[in-house]
Amino acid sequence: MSQPCTNIRVTPSPLPPVAGVGLRFPHHQEFVDTRPSIGWLEVHAENYMGGGTPLRYLEALRRDYPISFHGVGLSLGSADELDRAHLDRLDRIVERFEPALVSEHLSWSVIGQTYLADLLPLPMTQEALDVVCRHIDQAQTHLGRKILIENPSTYLQFSHSIIPEWEFMANVAARTGCGILCDVNNIFVSAQNHGWDASAYLRALPPAAIGEIHLAGHSIATLSSGATLRIDDHGSRVCPAVWDLYEEALARFGPVPTLIEWDTHIPPLDELLGEAGQANRYLSRLPENRTDHAIPA
Repeated sequence: MSQPCTNIRVTPSPLPPVAGVGLRFPHHQEFVDTRPSIGWLEVHAENYMGGGTPLRYLEALRRDYPISFHGVGLSLGSADELDRAHLDRLDRIVERFEPALVSEHLSWSVIGQTYLADLLPLPMTQEALDVVCRHIDQAQTHLGRKILIENPSTYLQFSHSIIPEWEFMANVAARTGCGILCDVNNIFVSAQNHGWDASAYLRALPPAAIGEIHLAGHSIATLSSGATLRIDDHGSRVCPAVWDLYEEALARFGPVPTLIEWDTHIPPLDELLGEAGQANRYLSRLPENRTDHAIPA
């Protein structure tokens, strides 16, 4: 059985329990020019593994904002071994930028050294759990720090899955010592698609492991059968039902750094910041947050 990694270092500047936004290329220059009031920024790590302009923007912004790295390329659930070259690239930018948090996905995206353009779901089996835990241990040891693992959004279930997803997530955290990035929108989307109880999913996650929350918009597709499918496309505002589930998450987990993700149909920056302001209003209702941290409007 995998054991929690013991040689990980404490992150250099933990994120405050306020709202942040995902920094995307269309907003780079506006952020540099205006320095809007926002608690922190999260970037996709792979976008900054090269050189040139993206790195210069990130260097400029990290002076004024805490930074979180969100990876999409480690393929922690792949049956293949981890790509050491990719892990080395991640390690180099972590050393360079010293992000407050580093996170990845409960998914796989690599087979036979071929990268697939999606975050693919895992069967919830003991074998898959062992693979994921082994890879998380390897990643945490290589990076020398604890990472967070994000729960997926899914559109199908494997017939041979034997572990409920929420138990799988809790087991991963217990066995490796990693944290959980609780994507509330993903829980809502998957619960709607599969008939799960989203509130029960939240109750099954260990509060002490929750290091970050994600919120995003999703779309609804109508299938030929007439059934509907929720699709996690990060292309719109957070819907009211997800805000309600977020309120439940805060009641269980307390004040947690919360990210607004918006990756398609990217809006003007003011609209993105407005969604972060809504998250901050939920956070400000928690007694623990009213005096300990300043929460931008």
